[in-house]
Amino acid sequence: MPDKARIALDAMGGDHGASVVLPGADISLTRHPDIEFLLYGDRAVVEPLLNGLPRLKAHSKLVHTEVSIRMDDKPSQALRSGRHKSSMWLAIDAVKKGEADIVVSGGNTGALMAMSRFNLKMIEGIERPALAGLWPTLKGESVVLDVGASIGADEQHLINLAAMGSAMARVLFDIERPTVGLLNIGVEEVKGLEQVREAGRLLREGHFPHFDYVGFVEGDDIGKGMVDVVVTEGFAGNIALKTAEGTARQFAQYLRDAMNRTWAARLGYLLSRQAFRTLRDKMDPRKSNGGVFLGLNGIVIKSHGGADAEGFASAVDMGYDMFRYELLAKIGESMARDLQASATMRVASGATS
Repeated sequence: MPDKARIALDAMGGDHGASVVLPGADISLTRHPDIEFLLYGDRAVVEPLLNGLPRLKAHSKLVHTEVSIRMDDKPSQALRSGRHKSSMWLAIDAVKKGEADIVVSGGNTGALMAMSRFNLKMIEGIERPALAGLWPTLKGESVVLDVGASIGADEQHLINLAAMGSAMARVLFDIERPTVGLLNIGVEEVKGLEQVREAGRLLREGHFPHFDYVGFVEGDDIGKGMVDVVVTEGFAGNIALKTAEGTARQFAQYLRDAMNRTWAARLGYLLSRQAFRTLRDKMDPRKSNGGVFLGLNGIVIKSHGGADAEGFASAVDMGYDMFRYELLAKIGESMARDLQASATMRVASGATS
């Protein structure tokens, strides 16, 4: 294991660019002093901010580029305008060349996926990446995927998601056989889209060595922690994610308003503030910021575009942990067996149909 974790940052990515990326990197550096950063961005923008963060500057190398990917660029447009020269592309390319171990970007999700797939290529047996995130639940955490990498999924892609997500859960949660559920509009086998129903049938009938399929789960089951891995396609997954984040912020605002309504409420808050701080930390969406693109030959972390510095630091922390625990290698080894089981099952299903 190398002494240093080398992290490439798209310094221009996200809604706020370097003004969030650099302070976020500095926060993560306090938690992980063995990080070295490669910063890709416009020197005129990045350097003044970097000069104000001497600790980060001592652990960073700045690579100048004047090209950045806009948040509203289409993936095809981003590839045309930013290939080989944008801050996002160069950060990804650093991982491909072995100059960095991880890339973190808060930039355009579609562009990041397209560039990562084009540059790093896919693990054998996987056709397209999936964005996996950690979801806080009443029982701890669950892996949820896909939360926005791509829209739409046939039954085989959903099975691949189950294999990738369960491999991630095995490593992160130290569970020998994670439980997997397919997100659906009901738990009955006759409900939902045809692709989801067919994926459910194949998962029920298959024999997967590293996970247990338990059936369909509904939206309210995610927060209950009914399964270790929730599988869905990116359109529904992203809506679920944004809805949960918005609900958490809405509840927090309701709570703040209620605590300030009367003097008795304020007194009650003072007496219970430790409990409220614990609740705030549990509900803080910054704590779970960051998702990983699974299926790529490299570690690519996507931070929320609107994250603040603490949120971006959480995304950097996720990348650091992915590298230090060798999750990419372990996920690849575990996933290969489940995908082989999936391929065997498809052949058998085709022979009997």
